[in-house]
Amino acid sequence: MTSVSSSILTALGAGSGIDTSSLVSSLVSATKEPRQTAITSRQTTNNARISALASASSSLDTFADALNSLLAGTGYSGTPASNDASIVAVSALPGGTPAGLPAQIVVNQLASARSLASTPVAGATSSTAVGEGQLTLTVAGKSQTITIDSTNNSYAGLAAAINNAGLGVTASVVTDTQGTRLVMKGPTGAANDISLTSVSGTDLAKFAWNGTDSATMASAGDPKDAIILLDGVEQHYAGNTIDSAIAYLRIDLNKAAPGTSVTLATTEPTTSMRDLMVEFVDAYNTLMKALNTATATGTDSSNAGVLNGESSIRDMKRQLSQIVSTQLTSTGTYKTLNDLGVSTNRDGTLSLDTTMLDKAIAADPTAITQMLNPSVKTDTNIGLAGLMDKVRTNIEKDGGPLASSQAQYKALATDLSDQLDKLDTQMADYQDQLTKVYSAMETRLSALKATQSYLEQQVALWTKSNN
Repeated sequence: MTSVSSSILTALGAGSGIDTSSLVSSLVSATKEPRQTAITSRQTTNNARISALASASSSLDTFADALNSLLAGTGYSGTPASNDASIVAVSALPGGTPAGLPAQIVVNQLASARSLASTPVAGATSSTAVGEGQLTLTVAGKSQTITIDSTNNSYAGLAAAINNAGLGVTASVVTDTQGTRLVMKGPTGAANDISLTSVSGTDLAKFAWNGTDSATMASAGDPKDAIILLDGVEQHYAGNTIDSAIAYLRIDLNKAAPGTSVTLATTEPTTSMRDLMVEFVDAYNTLMKALNTATATGTDSSNAGVLNGESSIRDMKRQLSQIVSTQLTSTGTYKTLNDLGVSTNRDGTLSLDTTMLDKAIAADPTAITQMLNPSVKTDTNIGLAGLMDKVRTNIEKDGGPLASSQAQYKALATDLSDQLDKLDTQMADYQDQLTKVYSAMETRLSALKATQSYLEQQVALWTKSNN
């Protein structure tokens, strides 16, 4: 769209013979360009700093998140193990670290349940009627009435009613070459014996059992407790899965083996811990080298780092450098990364003395594992990932140096953009002003030329008449 000023400029030049349109454009450009260049140069630098700060923060987040994800894997924590899983298997329970390992366990007896079976009826099926009436099912002193009527009068209906009683008894219908029968199994444990007594219905009475076998219902197994010797102490349990013998350890009894001692211990991830330290130092050095490049002094501004002199990055590097001397645990011989052979170089990167690390792991693998990756983090045993989270939170906190610098540069970006808009407005006004000045000049020149032409004509007439 053509502006009023440009239209006037196009019309100029008729009186003076000067290209005033080009002259005004040159004057505006000469005034605007240096100021615009200065602002855009500051914008370029400021945008680079905003990007570099965001990159530094993102790199720190990536480092901390990767460390958390890595240490969450099972390969970086002590793993309970049994030297004979066919007899006893073990696994860790959440919330803590198994204490008291290694331990010796002997399985003298597995827990078992009361099993009952009715006499097979040849030719019967699961849908064959069993008779209507009521039975009372009792387990460990708790009873429930089992009702059989026209809606569930069958072997399958009776089994379903027992299963739905909510007393932990499992019933099923078995059909084989001998016929069809009802099979029941109660919970394991000596205290969890079951009985089924007749309340009404003559036909249902054949399924009753109250401690004595009959011609129609017999016991196929007695309820017993599991009996173990744990470090020589006899213990009884109702089931074959034990969660309370050793804190935070699940013990699964798979087979009775009187006289056979099974060792329960913790297999420490010594190789994983060594690899962890090597990878940690490498990843830390990658982050620190990037920060060093961003803050490099350089011989002049052309090769200095974009964040040269930036105080927030100096603060970040300072806080990161304190990691090696910060206590990860308050107890034991090994408390810091320095104790494991990690030291700081002059440029802020880390070095790892693997010989020193190997000696520490060999001397106390459990302590090293719990120091670097505790099963339960506490204020005094935060672990490596917890330490990085703490450092990251402190660096990125609201009102901290990093957040303040980011806010400062974002505010400057807005201000520089406003300055460019203001400059455009000022230059448009300046162009209009120049246009008016030269337009007035052209008007005066045109008037003077008209006067000159008139005078020349009069002089010519006077001269002619005098001749």
